[in-house]
Amino acid sequence: MIGTARRPRRRGLLAGSLALAAAFALSACGGSGGSGGSGGSGGSDSAGKSGEGKPATHTVKTAMGDVEVVDAPKRVVVLDTAELDSALTLGVKPVGATHTDTESGFLSYLPQDRVAGIKDLGEMMTPNMEAIAALKPDLILTSKVRHGDKYNELKQIAPTVMTETTGAPWKENFQLHADALGKKDEAKKVVDAYAAHAAEVTKALGGTEKAAATEVNVVRFVEGADIRIYGKQNYIASVLADVGLGRPAVTDKAEDGFSYDVSPEKIDLADADVIFHSTYGDPKKAKQTQTLESGLWKGMQAVKDGKVFAVEDQLWIQGIGYTAANKILDELQAHLAK
Repeated sequence: MIGTARRPRRRGLLAGSLALAAAFALSACGGSGGSGGSGGSGGSDSAGKSGEGKPATHTVKTAMGDVEVVDAPKRVVVLDTAELDSALTLGVKPVGATHTDTESGFLSYLPQDRVAGIKDLGEMMTPNMEAIAALKPDLILTSKVRHGDKYNELKQIAPTVMTETTGAPWKENFQLHADALGKKDEAKKVVDAYAAHAAEVTKALGGTEKAAATEVNVVRFVEGADIRIYGKQNYIASVLADVGLGRPAVTDKAEDGFSYDVSPEKIDLADADVIFHSTYGDPKKAKQTQTLESGLWKGMQAVKDGKVFAVEDQLWIQGIGYTAANKILDELQAHLAK
């Protein structure tokens, strides 16, 4: 499952092949070719500066231990949506990235001119390792929860920086991405701008007290799973919290704070002052169609009050980054500041 998935299923390690081994050998040292922005090294050490012609490096503390990376990587590969959002937010265009949906490709909320030319490396949970190696990256960004089982293969291709997980700790993960990319100064500007933006939205909603008094639920219809009422420990919940919006009591029932899953017959538990809903997969198979047509759904107060809004799943759930979050803030203001 894509987005702030609770327990993504792991896939087995890819069998080694002569072609893959050859690709590893060609790319093991990484590459410094290609174009890319540079920035402050964010605490580079001097160990990588002693060799003639060798790029300066610094140590990044990752979920897999300390990793030495070049200060200004120019050929970056990202293997999940959060890492792609982080890189683009910081002005770095990856040479390769995975996709989350074979039909949609890279997430639709991302500026098309920014993702144009990025090599598609396959579906997120099963990246094409030979294609990654062929790009000769000097940095790979992903998370342990997604690709921990592939770490030994990935680190043979290039220094691989993994966060522990994705979703709820997205702000901390962004700082790690910025460190690895040598973009700490740029990251501070992004964070400060987002905080100011969130404050503006809170003001537009009538201030902190009024925002807190407005209880909001986020409902996700998921193909092949129950309907999710999102709790308070996930990406979208943190964006709502940044604005200071209230959350209904049902969110406290969420397993591990992630989501409280219900059948269409219990959808009335999702009632709130405002409901935002999205769909992952086929609407009928995700039970969206039957639920929205049901008497239980139509009988909820939020529906009667016209306070139910359909939103893009790729933006609200799958994006997981500051570029996505700023767009969500704009949508919150557009829907609620009336």
